[in-house]
Amino acid sequence: MHDIAFIRSNPETFDAAMRKRGAEPVADRIVALDAKKREATTKVQQAQSRRNEASKAIGQAMGQGDKNKAEALKAEVAEIKASMPEWEEAEGAAGEELDRLLATLPNIPADDVPEGEDEDGNVEVHQWGGKREFGFEPKEHADLGPALGMEFETGAKLSGARFTFLRGDIARLHRALAQFMLDRQTRENGYTECNPPVLVNDDAMYGTDKLPKFADDSFRTTDDRWLVPTSEVPLTYSVAGEILPDLAEPIRLTAHTLCFRSEAGSAGRDTRGFIRQHQFEKVELVSICRPEDSEAEHERMTKCAEGVLEALNLPYRRMLLCTGDMGFGARKTFDLEVWLPGQGAWREISSCSNTGDFQARRMNARYRPEGEKKTAFVHTLNGSGLAVGRTLVAVMENYQDADGSVTVPDVLQPYMGGITKLEPQG
Repeated sequence: MHDIAFIRSNPETFDAAMRKRGAEPVADRIVALDAKKREATTKVQQAQSRRNEASKAIGQAMGQGDKNKAEALKAEVAEIKASMPEWEEAEGAAGEELDRLLATLPNIPADDVPEGEDEDGNVEVHQWGGKREFGFEPKEHADLGPALGMEFETGAKLSGARFTFLRGDIARLHRALAQFMLDRQTRENGYTECNPPVLVNDDAMYGTDKLPKFADDSFRTTDDRWLVPTSEVPLTYSVAGEILPDLAEPIRLTAHTLCFRSEAGSAGRDTRGFIRQHQFEKVELVSICRPEDSEAEHERMTKCAEGVLEALNLPYRRMLLCTGDMGFGARKTFDLEVWLPGQGAWREISSCSNTGDFQARRMNARYRPEGEKKTAFVHTLNGSGLAVGRTLVAVMENYQDADGSVTVPDVLQPYMGGITKLEPQG
C-alpha cells in the first residue's frame, strides 16, 4: 500500500515511479478520491459533533422549561441523523474505491534499481565459484532423476502435471538439504525457526501483497482459505496489527514449509523436470526492521542465502532486478541464479526483496522508536534461503558422474546416515 500523504505532495514523482513499473499514471485520480473521502469524513465528523452538542442542549433546555427551544433542537438532531447516512455512504464509497485502486499498484522502486522492461534489463552484480569441467557431457536433472528415484510419472499419476514423487536416497537428500539450510540460518545467521500454518486467510494474503494481484497463481480451498505460495505470507503477517518495540535489532524469522503455486502465468514453461512444480518446499527468510536498517538488512539477507550456495560449492551469480522484472511488492530485489551444467544455463534459486513499508501499510504493522510517542511503519524483507527442490536440481547437475550417480556434497553427508553417493537403480 502507498502513502497517501506522499502522493498528495509528490504526484509527478509518484506517476514517474509507476511508469517505471509499467503502470498507468494515476496520481490525479488518487488525489481526487482522497479529497472526496476526506470531505465526506469531515462532514460526518462535523455532523456528529453538532448532534452531540444539540443533544446535550436539549436536556439543558428541558431543565430550564424552554420547550420551544428543546423542540427546535430535537428537530435539528433529527435532520442531522437523516443527513448523516448520505455522508457516511459517500465516505465509505470513496474509501473503498481508493483502496481498490491502491491495491492494484506496485511498489515504488528504489533509486538504484535499473529501468528495464523484462529480465534482459537485469544487471549482474557478481559471480561466485568456478564452473566444473566435466570429462563427459553432463545431463539435465530430468534425465538423471528417474534412475535415482525422481519419479515424474508417479507424480503425474497421483496428481497430474507439475507434481513429482521422490523415493529412496534422493528423497533423503532433499530432506537433508532443507535441514542443512535451516541449521545454517538458525545456528549461524541468527534467524528464529518457525513452523507456521500453510493455510491462511484473505487478510494474510492481502497484507503480504498476494491479493488481489496473484489470486490466479494461488490455490484456494473450499472453505475460502489459501495454500501459501511461500511462508513469507504467515511469517510476515505474524506481526500484522502490532506495535512493536524499538526494533534496535531486526526480527529475523525462518521456516521450512510446503509451498503451492498454480503457475497460471507460466503455461508451457519448465514443464519437464523438477524446476517448476505446483507443490514444492522452501526455506524462507523474513526480516522486520526499522526503515533506516532495511538496506543493510537486505544485503545481509542476500549474503545469508549466498552462504548456502557457497557451502554447497555451487556456482552462482547475483542479479539486481530491473523495474520490469521485480515482484509486485518489491522496491528492490536481488536474484541468485545457480549454474546448471546440464542445461548450460543460470537458473533462479533465490529471490531476496526489500518491500520497504509497502506490506506494513497493508497489514498495519508499526513500531515505536525509543523515547517517542508516535509510531512508524516497519520495513519488511523476504528471501529464499533456498528453494529446496531447485537446490536439489543444482546438486544433481553439478555433482553428477559419468555413470549417472550423484556425489553427496560434504556438508550434507552428516545428514545422510553414511550415504555418500546416489546410485542409479536398474
